Amino acid sequence: MRYIADLHIHSRFSRATSPQLTPEQLWLWAQIKGIGVVATGDCIHPGWLKELKQKLSPCGNGFFSLKPQYCKLQEKEVHAACKSDVRFILSTEISSIYKKTGKVRKVHNVLYMPDFETAEKLASRLDKIGNIKSDGRPILGLDSRDLYEIALSCNPDSFCIPAHIWTPWFSVLGSKSGFNSIEECFGDLTKYIYALETGLSSDPLMNWRVSSLDDFFLVSNSDAHSPSNLGREANIFDTDFSYTGLLNSLRDKKDKGFLGTIEFFPEEGKYHYDGHRNCKMRMHPKETIKNKGLCPVCGSPVTVGVMTRVEELADRPEGEKGKRWRPYKSAIPLAEIIADSLDVGKASKKVGLLYSNLNQSLGSEFSILMDIPINEIQKAGNPLVALGIQRVRAGKVNLAPGYDGEFGTISIFSEEDRKNQYK
Repeated sequence: MRYIADLHIHSRFSRATSPQLTPEQLWLWAQIKGIGVVATGDCIHPGWLKELKQKLSPCGNGFFSLKPQYCKLQEKEVHAACKSDVRFILSTEISSIYKKTGKVRKVHNVLYMPDFETAEKLASRLDKIGNIKSDGRPILGLDSRDLYEIALSCNPDSFCIPAHIWTPWFSVLGSKSGFNSIEECFGDLTKYIYALETGLSSDPLMNWRVSSLDDFFLVSNSDAHSPSNLGREANIFDTDFSYTGLLNSLRDKKDKGFLGTIEFFPEEGKYHYDGHRNCKMRMHPKETIKNKGLCPVCGSPVTVGVMTRVEELADRPEGEKGKRWRPYKSAIPLAEIIADSLDVGKASKKVGLLYSNLNQSLGSEFSILMDIPINEIQKAGNPLVALGIQRVRAGKVNLAPGYDGEFGTISIFSEEDRKNQYK
């Protein structure tokens, strides 16, 4: 079965997240976006785990469904054209902060498990190591390798995907606290790492330049902190619609069930370029080298971004592919395309109304962004949005790269485009 999966999100129990992050809202927005499998996030947090057990039913295959009485609370908000089955997979992100080989490491890893029993076992084990109650993404003084060993001991079908692997501050290969290889981090358990999450600030093309990543699939997820951000990045599978089907597509090198990813343009990510946010300095890696790693405004060290870090570890030219490569498509969220067409913020009522109308007329966001013919989008009532989708599909967008925690900015339309449409 072909489906889209977003395998890294958070609950409202994590810091800096929306109070709207509930199972009901995730079920609703997964259909609006066109996502068939969505991670729960934070499944070892006591409050969230209790709510998940209350509202989700095991499907008998490692996936979970929202119980009918909770579906009813939201089903009127799902347009008929978007209605689909949504399944959940249990997941949690752990922030490991520890010292290894003389350096403080800060690594985020996402763990997956097939049943509540495993989640409860893992929660019990980790509760003895650190505080898992104060934050949905707990901070533990636990080596990444040892964390994964604990997860596997709770259930051998648990698996780990290192999160946003290039993020400077909190990732396995990050410039500030990471390692130079996956093996340095996970040691003898590297053979049980099947996939790596590229993060919003990189795409597969960048990662293919690093041959040491060839043995891993490259996955992409939203890391959503609100329901409407589901699917900023996502994965496309064609497997048995089950936990084992999904896992085997990553674990078995002969399995062809993992088809590829849907990506941000990496320039839009928060750490694509180097820079210094306090001084509003965005710097291409060549500028960083020229300035010896220092901000030309204040003289402080800049945050080295993903583009520079990939260059440091790269051992092949751009364009070559690893042996487990999969195709990918770059996209911009539909709300951002609509907002740019109207020259308003993406949270405006005008954007929400047009977004809903397109859902009602055409279907889910992913079907609109990737599959529906442009002429049908034009007929749905907004030729400029159709033009924007056409340009995004062709990669014809203008981007000011993100840096030092600031998202990049996108420009699809000129003022002349808007005047011609709305005059």
